[in-house]
Amino acid sequence: MTLFNSRQAIRQQIRRTRQMLSSESQTEASLSLVNQLKHIAIIAKAKSVAIYHTNDGELNTTPFIHWCWQQNIQTYLPVLHPFNKGQLLFLHYCASTAMTQNKYGILEPQLDVRHVCPVRKLDIIFTPLVAFDETGARLGMGGGYYDRTLANLVTTPPVIMGLAHDCQKISAIPIETWDVPLPHIVTPSKHYQFN
Repeated sequence: MTLFNSRQAIRQQIRRTRQMLSSESQTEASLSLVNQLKHIAIIAKAKSVAIYHTNDGELNTTPFIHWCWQQNIQTYLPVLHPFNKGQLLFLHYCASTAMTQNKYGILEPQLDVRHVCPVRKLDIIFTPLVAFDETGARLGMGGGYYDRTLANLVTTPPVIMGLAHDCQKISAIPIETWDVPLPHIVTPSKHYQFN
Protein backbone atom coordinates (compact mmCIF):
# COMPACT_ATOMS: atom_id res chain seq x y z
CA MET A 1 0.00 0.00 0.00
CA THR A 2 1.41 3.41 -0.97
CA LEU A 3 1.69 6.27 1.51
CA PHE A 4 -1.14 8.06 -0.31
CA ASN A 5 -3.41 5.00 -0.13
CA SER A 6 -2.57 4.50 3.55
CA ARG A 7 -3.49 8.10 4.35
CA GLN A 8 -6.71 7.79 2.34
CA ALA A 9 -7.66 4.60 4.20
CA ILE A 10 -7.14 6.34 7.56
CA ARG A 11 -9.26 9.29 6.39
CA GLN A 12 -12.09 7.03 5.30
CA GLN A 13 -12.06 4.98 8.50
CA ILE A 14 -11.91 7.91 10.94
CA ARG A 15 -14.45 9.98 9.00
CA ARG A 16 -16.84 7.04 9.05
CA THR A 17 -16.26 6.59 12.80
CA ARG A 18 -17.01 10.23 13.68
CA GLN A 19 -19.99 10.40 11.31
CA MET A 20 -21.53 7.46 13.17
CA LEU A 21 -21.49 9.29 16.52
CA SER A 22 -25.03 9.90 17.76
CA SER A 23 -26.34 13.45 18.07
CA GLU A 24 -26.33 12.97 21.86
CA SER A 25 -22.66 11.95 21.77
CA GLN A 26 -21.86 14.92 19.54
CA THR A 27 -23.63 17.34 21.90
CA GLU A 28 -21.92 15.90 24.97
CA ALA A 29 -18.54 16.01 23.21
CA SER A 30 -18.91 19.64 22.14
CA LEU A 31 -19.87 20.75 25.66
CA SER A 32 -16.97 18.79 27.15
CA LEU A 33 -14.67 20.42 24.61
CA VAL A 34 -15.76 23.90 25.71
CA ASN A 35 -15.05 22.90 29.30
CA GLN A 36 -11.55 21.75 28.31
CA LEU A 37 -10.82 24.85 26.23
CA LYS A 38 -11.96 27.47 28.72
CA HIS A 39 -9.51 26.11 31.32
CA ILE A 40 -6.45 26.44 29.06
CA ALA A 41 -4.56 29.58 30.08
CA ILE A 42 -3.52 30.70 26.59
CA ILE A 43 -7.14 30.56 25.47
CA ALA A 44 -8.38 32.52 28.47
CA LYS A 45 -5.83 35.26 27.62
CA ALA A 46 -6.59 35.31 23.88
CA LYS A 47 -8.04 38.41 22.26
CA SER A 48 -8.55 36.89 18.80
CA VAL A 49 -9.00 33.31 17.59
CA ALA A 50 -9.62 31.65 14.25
CA ILE A 51 -12.01 28.73 14.43
CA TYR A 52 -14.01 26.88 11.78
CA HIS A 53 -17.59 25.83 11.13
CA THR A 54 -18.26 22.18 11.81
CA ASN A 55 -18.48 19.82 8.85
CA ASP A 56 -18.47 16.07 8.20
CA GLY A 57 -18.99 14.86 11.77
CA GLU A 58 -16.36 17.16 13.30
CA LEU A 59 -16.77 18.38 16.87
CA ASN A 60 -19.45 21.06 16.96
CA THR A 61 -17.57 24.35 17.40
CA THR A 62 -20.69 26.51 17.86
CA PRO A 63 -20.77 26.29 21.69
CA PHE A 64 -17.11 27.35 21.81
CA ILE A 65 -17.73 30.22 19.38
CA HIS A 66 -20.57 31.45 21.62
CA TRP A 67 -18.29 31.18 24.67
CA CYS A 68 -15.66 33.26 22.84
CA TRP A 69 -18.25 35.93 22.09
CA GLN A 70 -19.28 35.99 25.77
CA GLN A 71 -15.62 36.51 26.70
CA ASN A 72 -15.24 39.31 24.10
CA ILE A 73 -12.74 37.23 22.13
CA GLN A 74 -12.74 38.33 18.49
CA THR A 75 -13.62 35.32 16.34
CA TYR A 76 -12.55 34.66 12.75
CA LEU A 77 -13.51 31.94 10.27
CA PRO A 78 -11.48 30.60 7.34
CA VAL A 79 -12.37 31.58 3.79
CA LEU A 80 -10.87 29.98 0.69
CA HIS A 81 -8.46 32.57 -0.75
CA PRO A 82 -9.89 33.80 -4.07
CA PHE A 83 -6.47 34.39 -5.73
CA ASN A 84 -3.88 32.25 -3.91
CA LYS A 85 -5.13 28.76 -4.63
CA GLY A 86 -4.88 26.44 -1.64
CA GLN A 87 -4.53 29.26 0.91
CA LEU A 88 -6.94 30.49 3.57
CA LEU A 89 -7.91 33.97 4.70
CA PHE A 90 -9.49 34.58 8.10
CA LEU A 91 -12.50 36.91 8.25
CA HIS A 92 -14.17 38.39 11.30
CA TYR A 93 -17.25 36.45 12.38
CA CYS A 94 -20.18 37.49 14.57
CA ALA A 95 -23.85 36.55 14.80
CA SER A 96 -24.80 38.98 12.00
CA THR A 97 -22.05 37.98 9.54
CA ALA A 98 -23.38 37.23 6.05
CA MET A 99 -22.43 33.66 5.15
CA THR A 100 -22.04 31.75 1.90
CA GLN A 101 -21.20 28.16 0.98
CA ASN A 102 -17.77 27.54 -0.50
CA LYS A 103 -17.04 24.96 -3.21
CA TYR A 104 -16.89 22.22 -0.55
CA GLY A 105 -20.32 23.10 0.83
CA ILE A 106 -18.83 24.61 4.01
CA LEU A 107 -20.24 27.88 5.34
CA GLU A 108 -17.81 30.79 5.35
CA PRO A 109 -18.17 34.56 5.71
CA GLN A 110 -18.80 36.44 2.47
CA LEU A 111 -15.49 37.84 1.32
CA ASP A 112 -15.00 41.45 2.40
CA VAL A 113 -11.39 42.61 2.62
CA ARG A 114 -12.31 45.05 5.39
CA HIS A 115 -12.88 42.06 7.69
CA VAL A 116 -9.69 40.09 6.93
CA CYS A 117 -7.34 39.53 9.86
CA PRO A 118 -3.66 38.95 9.01
CA VAL A 119 -2.71 35.48 10.23
CA ARG A 120 0.11 36.74 12.48
CA LYS A 121 -2.31 39.03 14.34
CA LEU A 122 -4.37 36.08 15.56
CA ASP A 123 -3.58 34.71 19.01
CA ILE A 124 -4.76 31.17 18.27
CA ILE A 125 -5.74 29.24 15.16
CA PHE A 126 -7.91 26.18 15.76
CA THR A 127 -7.63 23.63 12.99
CA PRO A 128 -9.95 20.82 12.03
CA LEU A 129 -8.42 17.41 11.48
CA VAL A 130 -9.39 13.90 10.52
CA ALA A 131 -6.84 12.08 12.68
CA PHE A 132 -3.87 12.75 14.96
CA ASP A 133 -1.23 10.68 16.68
CA GLU A 134 1.06 10.58 19.74
CA THR A 135 3.53 13.05 18.17
CA GLY A 136 1.08 15.78 17.18
CA ALA A 137 1.00 14.74 13.54
CA ARG A 138 -2.23 15.90 11.93
CA LEU A 139 -4.06 14.32 9.03
CA GLY A 140 -6.54 16.67 7.39
CA MET A 141 -9.07 16.14 4.63
CA GLY A 142 -6.35 16.13 1.98
CA GLY A 143 -6.64 19.61 0.46
CA GLY A 144 -3.58 20.99 2.25
CA TYR A 145 -5.22 24.34 3.01
CA TYR A 146 -4.15 24.49 6.66
CA ASP A 147 -0.69 23.02 5.96
CA ARG A 148 0.02 25.73 3.36
CA THR A 149 -1.49 28.53 5.45
CA LEU A 150 0.37 27.52 8.62
CA ALA A 151 3.68 26.38 7.08
CA ASN A 152 5.67 29.39 8.31
CA LEU A 153 3.96 29.73 11.70
CA VAL A 154 5.20 26.67 13.59
CA THR A 155 7.65 28.60 15.81
CA THR A 156 5.99 32.02 15.84
CA PRO A 157 2.57 33.28 16.91
CA PRO A 158 -0.23 32.45 16.57
CA VAL A 159 -0.56 29.30 18.65
CA ILE A 160 -1.94 26.45 16.56
CA MET A 161 -4.38 23.98 18.14
CA GLY A 162 -6.17 21.05 16.60
CA LEU A 163 -9.64 20.04 17.77
CA ALA A 164 -10.80 16.43 17.56
CA HIS A 165 -13.04 13.76 18.99
CA ASP A 166 -11.20 11.29 21.22
CA CYS A 167 -11.91 8.57 18.62
CA GLN A 168 -9.75 10.44 16.08
CA LYS A 169 -6.48 9.58 17.86
CA ILE A 170 -4.51 6.77 16.23
CA SER A 171 -1.11 5.24 16.98
CA ALA A 172 0.80 6.72 14.03
CA ILE A 173 0.06 8.85 10.98
CA PRO A 174 2.17 8.33 7.86
CA ILE A 175 3.50 11.87 7.38
CA GLU A 176 4.48 13.81 4.29
CA THR A 177 7.17 16.52 4.14
CA TRP A 178 4.56 19.30 3.93
CA ASP A 179 2.55 18.19 6.97
CA VAL A 180 2.55 20.80 9.74
CA PRO A 181 2.65 19.16 13.19
CA LEU A 182 0.45 20.63 15.89
CA PRO A 183 1.87 21.77 19.24
CA HIS A 184 -1.58 21.38 20.84
CA ILE A 185 -4.55 19.10 20.22
CA VAL A 186 -7.65 19.32 22.39
CA THR A 187 -10.30 16.61 22.63
CA PRO A 188 -13.36 16.47 24.90
CA SER A 189 -11.28 14.58 27.48
CA LYS A 190 -7.70 15.86 27.15
CA HIS A 191 -5.35 18.68 26.17
CA TYR A 192 -2.34 17.13 24.40
CA GLN A 193 0.85 19.20 24.21
CA PHE A 194 3.70 18.28 21.89
CA ASN A 195 7.22 19.67 21.40
